[in-house]
Amino acid sequence: MRPRELGVAVIGAGRIGTLRARLAAKHPSVRFLAIADVDPARARALAEQSGAAFFGANNDEAISRPEVNAVFVSTPEGEHAAAVRKALELGKPVLVEKPIALSLADADDILATLKQTGGTLRIGYSRRFKECFLRTKEQMNHARLGKIVGGLARVYNSRAQAFAILKRDPHATPVLDVLTYYVDLMCWFMEGNRPVEVIARGQGGVFHAAGYGAHDVTWAIVTFEDGAVVNLGVSYALPSKYPTLGQSDRVELLGTEGTLIVDDDHMDHLLYSERGIPHAYVPDHQVNMAFLGSNTAGDWALGDFWGPLANETRAWLDHLVTGNPTVHTTPEQARINLETTIAIERAVATGRPVRLPLET
Repeated sequence: MRPRELGVAVIGAGRIGTLRARLAAKHPSVRFLAIADVDPARARALAEQSGAAFFGANNDEAISRPEVNAVFVSTPEGEHAAAVRKALELGKPVLVEKPIALSLADADDILATLKQTGGTLRIGYSRRFKECFLRTKEQMNHARLGKIVGGLARVYNSRAQAFAILKRDPHATPVLDVLTYYVDLMCWFMEGNRPVEVIARGQGGVFHAAGYGAHDVTWAIVTFEDGAVVNLGVSYALPSKYPTLGQSDRVELLGTEGTLIVDDDHMDHLLYSERGIPHAYVPDHQVNMAFLGSNTAGDWALGDFWGPLANETRAWLDHLVTGNPTVHTTPEQARINLETTIAIERAVATGRPVRLPLET
């Protein structure tokens, strides 16, 4: 069978868009690459770096190019909807970064367009493509833990990265932008078992003092429809020089016939340097001690990029070429993830339990 050739448009030339573009440029089936960004200088720079044949500041123009038959939407979180809708309306499959949107209204608008067009859409929850979590899903597929009765997922990071996220979009809080990964993981591990109630508490301090609404720490108890109870927690307010370069996390699953624990804190892989270690996400920020492997997307090594985002990008392009099944997050699950994180923030704000699905 002759391999399908791909023409790829990358919408958004920020950090993730840059990685997507450079990875796509190396894929053997990609014959055409287009870059779009609201900042034309940034679009040009990425086009030169990745060898793209087209670049510009108009998203629709890049998506509409006749050579393009697949689209990555890597814009800031609150700007996903328009580019996704445009691509779907033109019949072009889309991988959009998580979360699907920052509001249920935008998410529902995207889902309505998807239904009208019958298109293809997946959401980039790259934690699914980290090897430790792929191994976890494999054990769940074999039902080795029996019925899941509870679990835990918590994630830590430094305030240096949190401020970078909040400056980009003050609505992209650690709950909506980061804890969503672990809502997605838990729902994936317990596939078909959706959240029905949230109780949550948060504590403000560092971010409130800087004028943002995000909490320094948020803890939630999420009950699933079969009664399983999962504790979810996030703190992105650790000191700015804390050694993580992305996410330090731990995931636990407790079943009637087994237990699975994933220690993903990366404290077993340390680097100390008097020269300083650059932070992959925050420009002009460095630490002297780093947890290697904690960079959420992955790492450059020997001239190539390795890790969850690379695995996810290559798997998506392979899926488009071969048609083989993919484990990328569906838009329906992405909406559940968004709804659950919104419920967590609502439970923190009200101090009361929040039932799911939410009234919209």
